[in-house]
Amino acid sequence: MKTRIAIFLAASLLGGCATKHPAESVGRNDSVGTTPDATSTAATLESYKQELAKRISEVNSTRVYTDRPQALLRSIIVVKYSIDAGGNLMRSEIVRTNRDRATEATALSTLRNTAPFPKPARHLLHQGRVEISESWLFNNDGRFQLRTIALPQMNE
Repeated sequence: MKTRIAIFLAASLLGGCATKHPAESVGRNDSVGTTPDATSTAATLESYKQELAKRISEVNSTRVYTDRPQALLRSIIVVKYSIDAGGNLMRSEIVRTNRDRATEATALSTLRNTAPFPKPARHLLHQGRVEISESWLFNNDGRFQLRTIALPQMNE
């Protein structure tokens, strides 16, 4: 019995030492996951959007800037996209651009490369789909972060 208590106390102490980078916990819902049929467990549209942003960043990790974005960004591309009940990308369109064709192409291709997405929970669906707007923040080198999960920009 004493051994079990000692193990429990040691595990508790070690668990309390775990830390996260401040940006990892800002606005994130760590309890979001998927069910065995790949349906998201996100309770809100915002937490589902965060889950999608993390997935896009993970699938396209070689194109993602992992540090703080530069103060003056090369480009900001805003894409509006729809996902159906099965997690399939239905459509995507650029709704804001500075006409940088390379960054537009990157934003759209990284979105397409990530599909299929986790299925949205039924309560998030509107007319059989979920519509999301996301901003791709591009540094001069062509790598990006998604605004939903981006680190704060550097000061000038």
